[in-house]
Amino acid sequence: MRFQDRREAGRALAAPLVERQRSGLLENPVVLALPRGGVPVADEIAGALRAPLDVLVVRKIGAPFNPEVGIGALVGEEPPVFDERALAVLGLTPEQLSGRVDAERRETRRREELYRGGRPAPVLRGRTVVVVDDGLATGVTARAALRAVRAAAPARLLLAVPVCSHQATEALREEADEIVYVYQPPHFEAVGQWYDDFAQLTDDEVVRTLRQPHGG
Repeated sequence: MRFQDRREAGRALAAPLVERQRSGLLENPVVLALPRGGVPVADEIAGALRAPLDVLVVRKIGAPFNPEVGIGALVGEEPPVFDERALAVLGLTPEQLSGRVDAERRETRRREELYRGGRPAPVLRGRTVVVVDDGLATGVTARAALRAVRAAAPARLLLAVPVCSHQATEALREEADEIVYVYQPPHFEAVGQWYDDFAQLTDDEVVRTLRQPHGG
């Protein structure tokens, strides 16, 4: 199973979420996208649920030898969340990664200011929060995002992704009340392999999507 692009994936993922809403399991929802890739997926979901859409800026902390290999992540001013097993395998300590943490925190602040344009962050207390990304590989960024949302005391917390690895979903079971997905392939290497079009989004595309009217 492959998706043409993130919007097709979002429409596919919206279907089981709408069913939950009809069953009374998604009361007073708010949809939070993990930018950039999660934004078009979440936009389709927010439209289907008639729910407000916002972003939760989370930044991956990459390994020194390859920034694309995520060994940690952070949200806002929250302490970074590290993959302890990956640190042990690589012989790294959080202190050795302090420079990368500082750089990613600066980028988090930049994106939050750009994407929100002065808008306050949504109030999550007592609401059903649906955290959305375009896929789930290792789960390190999703873990940081879910812990940040949980600290805001939502009534219910869901993680929704079109495609995911079995290992990541199992590792995150205790972080979310439910993980909703369309496809969990038996052999998973990277999120992009399940999309025909997996082009990088720009900040301008994210801002335009967020400026569109969404439900309340």
